[in-house]
Amino acid sequence: MKTIRILWADDEIDLLKPHLLFLEGKGYNVTAVTNGDDAIEQVNRKNFDIIFLDENMPGLSGLETLASIKNIVPGVPVVMITKSEEEDIMEEAIGAKISDYLIKPVNPNQILLSIKKNIEKTELVTRKTTSAYQSEFARLGMQINDSLTHEDWVEVYRKLVFWELELEQSDDHTLDEVLLMQKSEANNAFSRFVKKNYMDWLTQPAGERPLISPDLFRHRVFPLLDQGEKVFVLLIDNLRYDQWRVLQQIVREYYTTDEEELYFSILPTATMYARNAIFSGLMPSEIAKTYPELWLNEEEEGIKNQHEEELFTRQMARFGRKEKFSFEKMTNLKSGRRVLDNLSNIIENPLSVMVINFVDIMSHARTEMDMIRELANDEAAYRSLTESWFRHSPLLELLKELASKDIKLVITTDHGTIRVHNALKVIGERSTNTNLRYKQGRNLKYNRKEVFEMTNPAAGFLPASNVSSTFIFASGTDFFAYPNNYNYYVSYYRDTFQHGGISLEEMLVPFVTLSPR
Repeated sequence: MKTIRILWADDEIDLLKPHLLFLEGKGYNVTAVTNGDDAIEQVNRKNFDIIFLDENMPGLSGLETLASIKNIVPGVPVVMITKSEEEDIMEEAIGAKISDYLIKPVNPNQILLSIKKNIEKTELVTRKTTSAYQSEFARLGMQINDSLTHEDWVEVYRKLVFWELELEQSDDHTLDEVLLMQKSEANNAFSRFVKKNYMDWLTQPAGERPLISPDLFRHRVFPLLDQGEKVFVLLIDNLRYDQWRVLQQIVREYYTTDEEELYFSILPTATMYARNAIFSGLMPSEIAKTYPELWLNEEEEGIKNQHEEELFTRQMARFGRKEKFSFEKMTNLKSGRRVLDNLSNIIENPLSVMVINFVDIMSHARTEMDMIRELANDEAAYRSLTESWFRHSPLLELLKELASKDIKLVITTDHGTIRVHNALKVIGERSTNTNLRYKQGRNLKYNRKEVFEMTNPAAGFLPASNVSSTFIFASGTDFFAYPNNYNYYVSYYRDTFQHGGISLEEMLVPFVTLSPR
């Protein structure tokens, strides 16, 4: 293991000899100096892992020395040690980006703790996280095998995402493959669960089944309005639960979480079906039957989600909601600025609804652009790219503005996405849709053991273009490929993020209610 090199600058360094011996006994390499000039000279000559700096030294003060050191090695942690407890000195040191602040007299254990906190933290966290996941692995495996209800699967998925994010912070990646295997095992079992139960859910009343897409407004948003709350609903298209957990770290600076739940997106887990179901409060076949002018079938030309505001207007009317509402879409920086400029007018209404399309656009861009694929080459990078967008987007500015108002914030999505690997051959007519995770068409040829099939789409509340139409869904990391130019097709789409099928990542998605701090 690498020896940690410490620089300690203090004009009374001779009095600290026991501390230095203590650290050397622990295996640390300590260089001691008595003034700021010598400290700066040592920093120019050698590489140090951490620097302890007395604030009150003759000649250059500790703060002056700190400024020079930060210019030379800005990334090295500096711990300021001082006799003074004056607030202005503390604030100046903290403003200069010190890593820790200790008040004299210090004991050796305080120094040791500061070293471990600033230098060895990653190693200690890695060791603890690795050990904890190894202990949890068997229990989680048993839970995956024993999951009999939708509540069980919500708990399993929460745990898998928790460990994925924990292990991401670790320097030891030996367990990455183990977690990937466990996620695959969970998705296989989850797919069997969905195949067994999904059709029954659709005939059960809300409350007896899991919360699904058409239920969101009626059973989650409208009750908030009934309580007299002003509500702002933010739907971020194609946002997975793990991505939300990353964004949540930013959002919690401005909001407290009232409730976070995972609901089940309907099949297909695609915008045309799931998002229209959310805004209409109806299943797709019910939309097509009740409002045929607002529904386009797969083979019809046109944007399949262009009537969302009208569908939502009709849902409000159907449930006797009289509240005025605004409905906005943020598709790019320009539209985001427009929304921000008009925010005061928007939030005059009791209910505001906004759709954000960036994450879905990023997912598709990753498929089509080599540069984006390089930037988001794995799950962790995909989350990081989502976080970077969020930090610099008009959306975060919007949330900061809303946080100053007495408005309930709801953040949700229509479906998630999964990185696909395994190609399944399917043959269909020219009218068969192009989605890689589900197919709808006549005379589809496929291996029945590999898919979830709906030979009677009406039972799945899906509109069929033809009486002989069938829907099939891929699960886990599978995707559909045609035999024509098969190898090129598979190579192009393997390791891309897709949605429309059955997986924990696509179907179990966040619905979060928040209040301003």
